[in-house]
Amino acid sequence: MTKNKLSIDELAAELEEFAPREKNRSYSKTERQLVLGFEDILGFVQKHQRLPRNQEGVEIFERLYAVRLEALRQNPEALELLTPLDTEGLLDPDKSWAENDLAELSFDELADALSEFDDDDLGELRHVRPAAERLAPEEVAQRERCEDFEAFAPIFEQVRADLKTGIRETIPCDFNKITEEGDLFILNGQIAYVAHKGEEFPTGYGDMDARLRVIFDNKTESPLLMRSLKRALNKDDTSRRVTKADLGPLFENEISEGDIISGTIYVLRSQSDHPFIAQNRELIHKIGVTTNTVARRIADAANQATYLLADVEIVAEYQLVGVAPNRFEKLLHGYLANAQIDLTIKDRFGKPVSPREWFLVPLSVIEEIIERIQDGSIVEYSYNPGEARLELKAEVN
Repeated sequence: MTKNKLSIDELAAELEEFAPREKNRSYSKTERQLVLGFEDILGFVQKHQRLPRNQEGVEIFERLYAVRLEALRQNPEALELLTPLDTEGLLDPDKSWAENDLAELSFDELADALSEFDDDDLGELRHVRPAAERLAPEEVAQRERCEDFEAFAPIFEQVRADLKTGIRETIPCDFNKITEEGDLFILNGQIAYVAHKGEEFPTGYGDMDARLRVIFDNKTESPLLMRSLKRALNKDDTSRRVTKADLGPLFENEISEGDIISGTIYVLRSQSDHPFIAQNRELIHKIGVTTNTVARRIADAANQATYLLADVEIVAEYQLVGVAPNRFEKLLHGYLANAQIDLTIKDRFGKPVSPREWFLVPLSVIEEIIERIQDGSIVEYSYNPGEARLELKAEVN
């Protein structure tokens, strides 16, 4: 039997299928800057099907890419890092077309140059954009007016309210975290909402990418790639991620062994004979948080203005587990801000004081608020003081 002979190229192709997959590598900050900068150049070539040119009258981004690419070609460390990613053969030293302005830079200096390129190195250029607009082409050119912004306006309104009350917070961006649909960021001072995430696809650089629909609170949107959004966030020193409206395990109906009780929410009813209090006694409640026992907290209520200089009745208690009591108290008071009573009394020395933390809200509604904070649905409701009930925000709109 005659065996079919394979050429060396055919044999390599056959064996490639069985070769072990190279594990995704992690990059240092310097290496990441080089990779991201090179990806921009690759993107330009793939989009325009030609090499970037450093010529008079050419758009500044193209001239930057041309100079940067030539600098990469002259740096051995950069070549070692980027050659496996060079799907277009751009690092071939025989394809020279840009002025060698950066050839003598070290590896670290080159990374800095790629992330913060100085336009002065290019001489006098035409069509130079303002500094605020110097982003990758995809990050600026595809911003457009969001035609259906009204559908997203309530989201931005709610996020601002949640940030004010503490239901949400802003935290530093974790650039290793995968961007998901529904994520929120602060980018260049604007709230950015990931309204849609397309199917992920491999980039060929050992990671995944996806097309996003990002809505901004200035009524614009952009179909950014996931890596482009990360790059924009990385470039903005003030960028932040907005946390989800999830407070975690605030309460426990049954305290388990090992649980750390961080505080107690208490709901009080005043025994004051003040006319307004007496008339609305069943509706007026003080809501507070203590790290001591509630009994100790209210032991001297009759002599403290914060308790309206009267005895109080404990009508409800909830134990907090693993959450900062002060943060939760701020959150709860912020949520009920429109129900806070404006009452002035005289203290023991005859001075006028205006006690806080007293709210015109039925006990049943307070209980419902606590339940909805537990299950996370509180963000869908607001308190209507006129009707003394929670109502869906969709009903309000």
